[in-house]
Amino acid sequence: MKACVLVRPAPVETQPLLYSEVPVREPDSHEVLVRVRCCGVCRTDLHVVEGELPPKKSPVIPGHQIVGVVEKTGGEATRFQVGTRVGIAWLHKTDGTCPYCRMGTENLCDHPEFTGYTVDGGYAEYVVAPEQFVYPIPLQFADEQAAPLLCAGIIGFRSLRLSGIKAGGRLGFYGFGAAGHVAIQVARHWGVEVYAATRDVRHRRLAMELGAKWAGETFAEPPVKLDAAIVFAPAGEIVPAALKVLRKGGTLVLGGIHMSAIPSFDYELLYQERIIRSVANNTRQDGEDFLHVAGEIPIKTRVQLYPLADANKALDALKNDAIEGAAVLQVSS
Repeated sequence: MKACVLVRPAPVETQPLLYSEVPVREPDSHEVLVRVRCCGVCRTDLHVVEGELPPKKSPVIPGHQIVGVVEKTGGEATRFQVGTRVGIAWLHKTDGTCPYCRMGTENLCDHPEFTGYTVDGGYAEYVVAPEQFVYPIPLQFADEQAAPLLCAGIIGFRSLRLSGIKAGGRLGFYGFGAAGHVAIQVARHWGVEVYAATRDVRHRRLAMELGAKWAGETFAEPPVKLDAAIVFAPAGEIVPAALKVLRKGGTLVLGGIHMSAIPSFDYELLYQERIIRSVANNTRQDGEDFLHVAGEIPIKTRVQLYPLADANKALDALKNDAIEGAAVLQVSS
């Protein structure tokens, strides 16, 4: 099969992904082999490719927002029939036995596997995954529209939940890429006012088109105090600025897997019971709940398509804020 393979991390400008021929792995007993139709391009992929996340597998095929069709099932895999359209997300597998898994917080599993990071992912014509970590895709979504839902959507949804925001509340978004443009649609569906702070004028315009109450530059203060805020951008210097605009008791959620150093700040910004919390991965229940809500709304993703061979180009565009919405690799029809 054709795949984009990362042999060693390097700046994306050097085109570190090699478009090459690799063997197709057979599914184990409880796995399914999926023929990939589309794979979303995520900022986490960029962190993997450029080495901001320490390498766990080398070489590795990135990609974890996968939409495809079940091509073959393992001997004991019964959840999906051949020909079923499915989605594969970041959380590839958990041990199921550690204290976190037993408590229902499998996103914090002690021995997790991650698609496109610790195991090969969807920048390829085929991918293998455990059937219990694969999602059915709602029928109303085209393949390329569904792909960004599988990470940007799920993580945005978990971030919304952890923010504690309620109907009528005021919520800030810092960064407005793939996750932001999906999460705002859920927030508006819940009756939440959204205030978007982002450096790119095109992203501010998109935020307003999708129902934001206000959109400004990254460090501009919104016109009102906020009940909660989510930082989607991987920039630690945003944290003090976001804390500054929270009301007393407000929650700041850090929605990325990687972030640059957070500068020191006065205790006064955290005082009055303001909270900072991170988001680590997602549970399968997050994914199932989000896809249900996404189908109800229904969410409309904005995508920019690239052929699989242009994965380096797509990642470079993402790095330079040249994507409005989400980038998606079109692998097969």
